[in-house]
Amino acid sequence: MARRARLTHERLHELLHYDPDSGEFRWRERASYVVNVGDVAGSVNKTSGYRLIHIDGRNYKAHQLAWFYVTGTWARPMIDHRDLDRSNNRLSNLRRATASMNAANRRRPRTNTSGFKGVHRRRTGGRWRAQIWKDGRAHYLGLFATAQAAHAAYAAAARRLFGEFARTE
Repeated sequence: MARRARLTHERLHELLHYDPDSGEFRWRERASYVVNVGDVAGSVNKTSGYRLIHIDGRNYKAHQLAWFYVTGTWARPMIDHRDLDRSNNRLSNLRRATASMNAANRRRPRTNTSGFKGVHRRRTGGRWRAQIWKDGRAHYLGLFATAQAAHAAYAAAARRLFGEFARTE
């Protein structure tokens, strides 16, 4: 089966208008019988939370399209949403990131029982272990008497390793 051509910058501008202040894409052309000129493009996927826009037989994530629309280049490896809202595609909320940077900007996992990102209690000895991941490698930060002390070590390492991408809560 023949592979569809990748969307060009010119084709994107021909089909859609992007407002960087609102983060919305609106159709410039009638894309199908259910889509009118001026309609907000795409829909939010209930599973992933990303807004997807169907163009020329392919689905695109709106945040990738926003970056491409403004810069003319595809953001690789990925785009990070500063506020963690996957449907907020305002240009000021988007930034180019590596997988490691994107992971640093995640919230504390729901399965975390310590209450602090990067901290868990050791089964033996009952001390608190702090650990952070960068570029697929774990960085051991030490054992601590309290979860708060372990979290302080994690927060300092996150700021040092990830700068503006560091999210410690």
